[in-house]
Amino acid sequence: MLAAGPGASEPKAVIELFTSQGCSSCPPADKLVGELAKRDDILALTFNVDYWDYLGWKDTLGSAENSERQRAYATARGDGQVYTPQIVVNGVDHVVGSNRRAVEAAIEHDGPLPVSIGLAEKDDAITVTLEKNGTKIDHAALWLAIYRSEVTVPVERGENTGKTITYSNVVRKLRPIAMWDGDDMSVDLPKSEVIKSHTKRCAVLLQAETDSGLPGRILGAATIDLR
Repeated sequence: MLAAGPGASEPKAVIELFTSQGCSSCPPADKLVGELAKRDDILALTFNVDYWDYLGWKDTLGSAENSERQRAYATARGDGQVYTPQIVVNGVDHVVGSNRRAVEAAIEHDGPLPVSIGLAEKDDAITVTLEKNGTKIDHAALWLAIYRSEVTVPVERGENTGKTITYSNVVRKLRPIAMWDGDDMSVDLPKSEVIKSHTKRCAVLLQAETDSGLPGRILGAATIDLR
């Protein structure tokens, strides 16, 4: 496998926080994710949703795509539970995002990610590599997540009026790269796509999919800070 370049790392778990600037219960979860984002063994990502905008404050980081990802998880699990703050661990377990003990227990329960992903920076590209390792794969997709390390927002209306909230590892773009069938694979991604998003941080996720295309267990992840 192509060795990880400078600034690249492989986390052992991925947590996704679904949060909203209009949710009064969310700031403690936002703070917790800020702490978890500093750990090398965890990739903590923040997805701001838009379905609380009607309460009086339009989330400046929210998007319909983020809300749809959260709903897709609920559909895939079959429990229909969509709420904020919600943390999804490795694409499988969900817990209240402010419950540190539950988050840490879910990380421990789901165990390490089984597939290693190599990331390396070239002059004008990011190279993603996977090697056949015996993991049984039916449907798995590679995703590129472009995110900003920190965004601070003063909230002027709604439930959090007067608060200034800092969000960590805020996903600004998430798109599929390729499908993986379990064999050796290498993909080059243009660095310009990341740089145009006014950040130098990105991650690659390998995520199983159901037959209907819903998101399932995250099998691997890697992050890189571009030079």
